[in-house]
Amino acid sequence: MRIRVVLAVFAALALIAGVGIYVAVRTLGSGALHLITQQCVVNASGKATLEPAQMANAATIAAVGLRRGLPTRAVVIALATAMQESKLQNLAGGDRDSIGLFQQRPSQNWGTPQEIADPRYAAGAFYDALQRVNDWQEDSISDAAQSVQHSADGSAYQQWADEAQVLANALSGDAASAVACTITAKPAVRGTAALGALEQSLAADWGEVDSVTDASLPGLELSVSETRDGWQLAHWLVSHAADQNVKSVRFGGEEWTAKAGAWTHASGNLTLAAGDQVVAEVYPQS
Repeated sequence: MRIRVVLAVFAALALIAGVGIYVAVRTLGSGALHLITQQCVVNASGKATLEPAQMANAATIAAVGLRRGLPTRAVVIALATAMQESKLQNLAGGDRDSIGLFQQRPSQNWGTPQEIADPRYAAGAFYDALQRVNDWQEDSISDAAQSVQHSADGSAYQQWADEAQVLANALSGDAASAVACTITAKPAVRGTAALGALEQSLAADWGEVDSVTDASLPGLELSVSETRDGWQLAHWLVSHAADQNVKSVRFGGEEWTAKAGAWTHASGNLTLAAGDQVVAEVYPQS
């Protein structure tokens, strides 16, 4: 996928107002309803509801696999594994010396504690091991995952197969406008600092990018060659909206905003959201 990134600070200040509405949701790994102000809903031949941190980790797992040219099936297996092992939370510890999204163990040669704690490294290590499994693409989700993880109960991975497929459908770009996060927290970083951090995170997940600053352009623009690639990036941006301070995303005439938490027909300057462009806006400097 060829990506061109152009960065600039939004010239106009935005008014951020309103009171967060509490929504009762059942999030991944929780057996009971509880009140939160933020959530991500994925609709792609099924539905999944996650917290923003879980959604960001899922998007990174998918991006690492897609960047390697692996099929969606590999992404499904990786996501189902992380759901079982950590509920898509980057855990600091676990059973014995287990760490991270996949609960990989330094003592089992998965890497150093610092490496395993990096979601991108952990996902890459999982995919490396999966590709060494004979006929992994023909195996069931549980059998493929167990061949990598060697856990006490390999059948447990299968329970996440349907939800992992929904996430993979969206994050692979096979469904449009499929990831919608409602973000009510105030941005931790704004302006040029936010854009710089977003560029670094994009490059870490998707590979080296060509970046240029242009004061006339309001935000971040990514040029894509395929619609599927466009939705991969658009959904990644929405998935990382909370940790990367993304305010809005446009692609193919559709627009998502953190405040609305939904995709709608884009208004305003649609030339910034043409079929070959993904446009993201971070919060301006206040």
